[in-house]
Amino acid sequence: MSQLALLREPQLRRLFLATLGSGVGTYLAAIALTVDVFDRTGSGAWVSALLIVEFLPVIAIGLTAGPLIDRLSRRGLMIVSDLARFVVFAALPFVDSPGAIVALAGIAGVATGLFRPAVLAGMPNFVPDAELPSANSLFQGVENLAWMIGPLLAGVLLAISGPSSAYWANAVTFLVSAALLARIPARLLRSEERVTKGHWRDLREGFALVLGSRALVTVLVVWSIVSLGNAGFNVAEVALAKSSLGAGDLGFAAIVGASGLGLTIGSFIANRALDRFGRGRTYAGSIALLAAGVGGAAVSPSIWLVLPLVVLATTGNGIAVVANILLVQRGAPDRFRGRVFTVLMSTTYAVLGLGMAAAGVLTNTVGPRWVWGGAALTYLLGAVVAAVLGRGEAFPGDASVDADIPQRVRLTA
Repeated sequence: MSQLALLREPQLRRLFLATLGSGVGTYLAAIALTVDVFDRTGSGAWVSALLIVEFLPVIAIGLTAGPLIDRLSRRGLMIVSDLARFVVFAALPFVDSPGAIVALAGIAGVATGLFRPAVLAGMPNFVPDAELPSANSLFQGVENLAWMIGPLLAGVLLAISGPSSAYWANAVTFLVSAALLARIPARLLRSEERVTKGHWRDLREGFALVLGSRALVTVLVVWSIVSLGNAGFNVAEVALAKSSLGAGDLGFAAIVGASGLGLTIGSFIANRALDRFGRGRTYAGSIALLAAGVGGAAVSPSIWLVLPLVVLATTGNGIAVVANILLVQRGAPDRFRGRVFTVLMSTTYAVLGLGMAAAGVLTNTVGPRWVWGGAALTYLLGAVVAAVLGRGEAFPGDASVDADIPQRVRLTA
């Protein structure tokens, strides 16, 4: 079945539109918050702090609360997440200090840390296993489309009336998403089993499953390396646009929008790439494409050269992310899937946070071009590691075959 044909199913269409609305809000907010903080402080370190608090809660959720996504209503968690973000962004227009902005961004990060793994864990319950790659491409594509639309909308709103209007528009998107989710039956987003052996044992089982699966270990190691590159890319891009390239707020929004375009293209073509080249070669090749694009952009003298190279790089990133999601969904049974997603997300985000802390200092000392060059070399290392771990398409642990934790990592009472 084609990706668009999947949307004929009303419940899947509602989830699609809710994801689009929530995604547009998330990425619109990312630009507005970053510009607001940078303009108030002029500091890469403050931008680094903002980006860290947006995802730091994801680490805490993965280390302590992951089992809740498998035990509670996934739909309920998503609705509460959207409503919490609505409150945060409705409050931001009345805040005038960078410290308070960062604190509210941290609260929004808690909500985002629950929303995304709930969607990804529930997705295999919506479609047959054979259609799962197409569904992943579709939903990752719409999230990346939001990445493209949100920054461009933010750039226009910032140019016209400053960050307050962007915050209000963002708040509305989360209300729309929550309303759509409320019309989806809760049973469609969660496992048929709600078995628990106690919170902390449930949590340990999530870590054990990750370490016992070749597919999940591949995602853990490779995406931790790629996350270091992402840290430099994300922290330095506003300084690259505004200071090195002299392109201003609109130039920064254009770079982020170009990232969204590339990610969207990569997401929609990922299924074909996986079918044609296999998981191992596709995974390694897509990360190598990311390295090439970012390396070229780091030495480009003009915003007009940077933009197509960013599209090229993030096309590779988009393909790799779909491969990541598919490896996790097929490597983890449904009743463990929420835990596995949060474990992997918390680990890679922890690496990302450490990288961002360093990238903020490096951006101020050596400049954004050198930081992007270092990111490109890090991506290249990730591609090499992916090629080694994915050699021979050896990715056991498909949930359709193995319905429990592998015996070698099963926890005893």
